[in-house]
Amino acid sequence: MRKALLALAIGGFGIGTTEFVIMGILPEIAEAFQISIPKAGHFIAAYALGVVVGAPILTTIGNRWPANKVLFALMIWFTIFNTLSAFSNNYTSFLIMRFLSGLPHGAFFGIGAVVAGKLSNEGKEAQAISIMFGGLTVANVVGVPLATFLGKHFQWNITFLIVGIIGLLTLASVKLWMPTMEKSSSGSISQEFSIFKRSELWLSILLTAIGTGGFFAWYSYIAPLITDVAGHPETVVPYAMILAGLGMVFGNFIGAKLAEKMLPLYAVMITLVMMAVMLVANAYLATDKTAVLIMTFIIGTVSFCLVTPIQIVIIKASKGAETLGSSLNQSSFNIGNALGAYLAGLPIAMGYGFTSADLVGAGIACSGLFIAIAILMVRKKKEKKRELMEASYS
Repeated sequence: MRKALLALAIGGFGIGTTEFVIMGILPEIAEAFQISIPKAGHFIAAYALGVVVGAPILTTIGNRWPANKVLFALMIWFTIFNTLSAFSNNYTSFLIMRFLSGLPHGAFFGIGAVVAGKLSNEGKEAQAISIMFGGLTVANVVGVPLATFLGKHFQWNITFLIVGIIGLLTLASVKLWMPTMEKSSSGSISQEFSIFKRSELWLSILLTAIGTGGFFAWYSYIAPLITDVAGHPETVVPYAMILAGLGMVFGNFIGAKLAEKMLPLYAVMITLVMMAVMLVANAYLATDKTAVLIMTFIIGTVSFCLVTPIQIVIIKASKGAETLGSSLNQSSFNIGNALGAYLAGLPIAMGYGFTSADLVGAGIACSGLFIAIAILMVRKKKEKKRELMEASYS
């Protein structure tokens, strides 16, 4: 089943490229459409909104068909609208294309994570899921820097033509390598949606939205941080993106190991503390040309330690409707994307400088830590209630 996992990873590579490349070419897009950089941040939010809307809807619909066919259909949609994004010629049309491009994102990762778990050996689910998300992290080492370089030196819309080509490769790999699979869910829609009655699920959704928002507060404005604050020329931005991507690759691997060695929720809590500390440090070190590049790698590493553990947390919280829960995590991840970009953009728009985004990110990460503690308390309360019930029966 290695080829099937590779097909998922290629899809993750394409999704990671389109999601993150816009951060590196945000100044070029802003200039092309004659808008401010904070307003160009709306494109990040539009994509994230597409993920939020598409994940639960497309996953629920897709659960009625074999997973391999659904993954193929989702990548057709992804390829079409990312390619059309390259031909947008104004703010409104590009905003709409970004929204439509984001619709299949959450469903692909949500269904793909459950498929990866089923394809893996027992006890190796975290590693299999991390392979799929590994495509997303490798995108930040190869796809995003390459597309950023081409977007800066030629035209910004070349980046989305590249994404379209990656989409075609994904379609071929899913068609050739993904085995025929059963429907993701045999239950009714009402049975699946009953998971929304669980307080732990809602807290887990909130944890992803808030916790990952700290990362996006920093990453959304990484290009002007490297150039305007540290004083690097624009040619350095693609290399900084490579450093961030390498950090994400290491972080994804470390996060999977942590999820196997300890409770995934504990791994999330440790990561959020480290993220807050690193973002505060970066706010004060970003003016140094060397330090800002070192911190770019470190923050990328720490932030992506979250990915696999937090995915497992929400899958376990949605037992009985794991595919829907898994896709909801992608919605939450992109709420964090939109929330981080928006909140970090507020102090920048007020003139506080690009380092203020790091401090906003640190505050968001700390908020995520408190949510993780709340989940732990809910679990302990549930466990205590179960013990009392067992004691009364005996």
